[in-house]
Amino acid sequence: MTGGSQRKTEITAEAVAGGDRAALARAITLMESRRQDHREAARALLQTLMPRTGRAVRIGITGVPGVGKSTTIDTLGAMLTERGHKVAVLAVDPSSTRTGGAILGDKTRMARLAADPNAFIRPSPSSGTLGGVAAKTRETMLLCEAAGFDVILVETVGVGQSETAVADLTDFFLVLMLPGAGDELQGIKKGILELADLIAVNKADDAGAKAKAAAAEYKAALHILAPASATWTPPVLTISGLTGQGLDEVWDKVKDHRARLEATGELAAKRRAQDTKWMWALVHERLYERLHHDPALRRRVPELERAIADGTLSPTAGAIEIATLLGL
Repeated sequence: MTGGSQRKTEITAEAVAGGDRAALARAITLMESRRQDHREAARALLQTLMPRTGRAVRIGITGVPGVGKSTTIDTLGAMLTERGHKVAVLAVDPSSTRTGGAILGDKTRMARLAADPNAFIRPSPSSGTLGGVAAKTRETMLLCEAAGFDVILVETVGVGQSETAVADLTDFFLVLMLPGAGDELQGIKKGILELADLIAVNKADDAGAKAKAAAAEYKAALHILAPASATWTPPVLTISGLTGQGLDEVWDKVKDHRARLEATGELAAKRRAQDTKWMWALVHERLYERLHHDPALRRRVPELERAIADGTLSPTAGAIEIATLLGL
């Protein structure tokens, strides 16, 4: 890195650490860029800011489409800023599989937080990333922590492969459910119950009896599963993201969970394991990019695809040739 580049990195880092929102937004855009020079600058910036990260409460929030994630986050975030917290929301929007474009409408769905000086909303397209978590979500989270945000809320596209991805980014995993447990419970993967640190049945203001019945069903389901932590049994609550009913109790559970895991050393161990997983995720990302940008591969892959489609080449043989071209 040249002296000029290093000084520019230091100036940007100072602005981000000073809470400059425009500088934070520019830093995140730099982090999301695919240009090689931007990537090098982003790596240097993140390395400079790393000592200022790691102190925030990281909460992943997921749920089926229509469960009220954005409304709940808007109300919960507003409650937290009123209590003196600085809240960053990383909302991953689904990208079009044809154009790569995304709706990015979370700022319109989170009206209170969008106008709150102590909140920062960063919608970013998932760009087809497996699990609906944007490729740079983790780096964005770290930049927000360096900028002084002490609560990070990561909203996912929806229930699917995103649960594991979000659990590997956050300290606390909140799963929102709809009232009417019967059919809903049967459609839930066992995995999401195993990952959840708290299940909240939303829309209790509109369907109180159904919400309570659903909560009882989820509690029964959790009893037959081994908890992920010996010190924490996931609670089940009924809430209303619209009115704020039960959200203070949700926050109390988040704080209780953090206190217990810090006391046992589980939180530090969990974050170390997440860092290792993220390193390998980045390795896979780099290999994938090389697969699509290597000139020799770009020339050869269409020929291999045609041969496989014609039945003159087996998929196994095609995969071996691609790996050989990559030097693997």
